Amino acid sequence: MSGSIIVKGARILGAESQDVLVRDGVIAQMGSDISEQGARVIDAAGLVALPGLVDLHTHLREPGFEQSETVLTGSRAAAAGGFTAVHAMANTSPVADTAGVVEQVASLGDAAGYVTVRPVGAVTVGLKGEALAEIGAMARSRAAVRVFSDDGKCVSDALLMRRALEYVKAFDGVIAQHAQEPRLTEGAQMNEGEVSGELGLAGWPAVAEEAIIARDVLLAEHVGSRVHICHLSTAGSVEVVRWAKSRGIAVTAEVTPHHLLLDEQLVRSYDARYKVNPPLRRAEDVEALRAGLADGTIDIVATDHAPHPAEDKDCEWASAAFGMVGLETALSVVQAAVVDTGHLEWTDVARVLSRTPAEIGRLAGYEQGIAVGAPANFTLYDDSVTSILEAGALRGKSSNSPYLSLSLPGRVVGTIHAGYATVLDGELVDEETVREAGGRRG
Repeated sequence: MSGSIIVKGARILGAESQDVLVRDGVIAQMGSDISEQGARVIDAAGLVALPGLVDLHTHLREPGFEQSETVLTGSRAAAAGGFTAVHAMANTSPVADTAGVVEQVASLGDAAGYVTVRPVGAVTVGLKGEALAEIGAMARSRAAVRVFSDDGKCVSDALLMRRALEYVKAFDGVIAQHAQEPRLTEGAQMNEGEVSGELGLAGWPAVAEEAIIARDVLLAEHVGSRVHICHLSTAGSVEVVRWAKSRGIAVTAEVTPHHLLLDEQLVRSYDARYKVNPPLRRAEDVEALRAGLADGTIDIVATDHAPHPAEDKDCEWASAAFGMVGLETALSVVQAAVVDTGHLEWTDVARVLSRTPAEIGRLAGYEQGIAVGAPANFTLYDDSVTSILEAGALRGKSSNSPYLSLSLPGRVVGTIHAGYATVLDGELVDEETVREAGGRRG
């Protein structure tokens, strides 16, 4: 869909209703009774308008694991979930540890067109934790990488972590740490506690996460660099980050939607859809994570969208892969976990799912939100409906969602990316139209 767009009567950040005129990729006018000759009109009466969502933690799997996801299919899932930008993690094959691979991922994202795809570079060569990857080359590449992570594996060597933190200071980069002490989690299958004891499953202690976070915030303080903590999952981790921020340490942290809503009791079903890294924790941890997000200790929500083919999940628990898909359900789960419970307002959702993740990833164009002169990246969301999630509604290649057959609130009705619609009336715009729009943007 090309040309001007007028969005009529949207509730901006859940507040007052306004019309929004989009022209030439930017928001040209906001107010009431806006009209323009030849503009496409979208009726958004009653819908919440949010800035385009930004995911700092997405696994798109390409190159190498296209049986699970591709940049195109993951981008389509992201757009369907209201996202206009995603950061693609480095655990591909080959690993995104060179300028060539990150540029390939960025090019695939440009070709897909549904969202902006920013590659995340690996911290260590091959994610092996033995030597630093080509961090500088990736930062200077056309992909302009600013986030580096071995996610899926922890940078457990303290000296390597220190060197990485020192290295990224030169170009204002950030190391995103998967906080998991490997020796404490060998063979772990679920959260360590009463439930793991009852089920006879090897436990994953909270201290394995908390100890790495404590070490890394001290390293970041020592070298004066930025560190970001991926998928925070325990009450103790919230306290460590809160303490670090009180000292002025440059630490940011994310929580996933599933850790805000689900807890370890679901593992009693032995349904491998609930097997995730880090594991689902206690109900007390869920409450602490919600409180930490509400008071700003936790900075953002990130999906950790982790698609897998059916055979990797439809098996016994011990053999199943870790991970859940989450792009399309993120906004609904956030509504259920922290909006409907009174922890956050829609203005806060815009902060934790758009402005702050863009800031952490040094992604330009999201500072103003929905405002005249800002790039036209926004989402139209119906917060008044509920529906049952069915596998056929997922636009990615994998269906390993923990929410299948469950009732979730809300529905993404429209997504505008760089001035062009990628989702209309809850349906994806066809690929040819999106590619044509991408060519005009380029």
